[in-house]
Amino acid sequence: MIRTTAVPRQLRVGAAAASVLGIAVLAGCAGTTSANTDAGSGASSTDQAADTTDTGSSSGSVAYTDGTYTADGSYATPESVETISVTVTLADDIITAVEVTGNPTKSESEQYQSQFIGGIQDAVVGKDIDEISVSRVAGSSLTSGGFNEAIDAIKAEAAA
Repeated sequence: MIRTTAVPRQLRVGAAAASVLGIAVLAGCAGTTSANTDAGSGASSTDQAADTTDTGSSSGSVAYTDGTYTADGSYATPESVETISVTVTLADDIITAVEVTGNPTKSESEQYQSQFIGGIQDAVVGKDIDEISVSRVAGSSLTSGGFNEAIDAIKAEAAA
């Protein structure tokens, strides 16, 4: 004879929630492990670049062709979408020179682009292109998104 015991509804709901939470935690761990494993085992260049940026390590990175490269990057502000042009010179994957020009459509954007342009050289010159990912330069944070977008385009071109 099989004997069953009634389980209160609150206990069943709590157990179900705990199971879902446990699965979510395990899924998060699996994603992190596979991302780290993939980066060293021939994953796509996008995966490798993201991993290199996150770890700050250039081991296993792409070798870039020396030269001067220019690309545009855009970013959204509360008032508009702005664009900047980035020119970098690479030598042995090191940024030896950088020039950023803006074409702001709003006066506030002009101020922030000017601040960014004034501080970007100190932030990236002398560093490996795979190790840079700027977030705030001289008080300007939104312009960094356009800069990082342009750097990604330059890396793609220089790797070809």
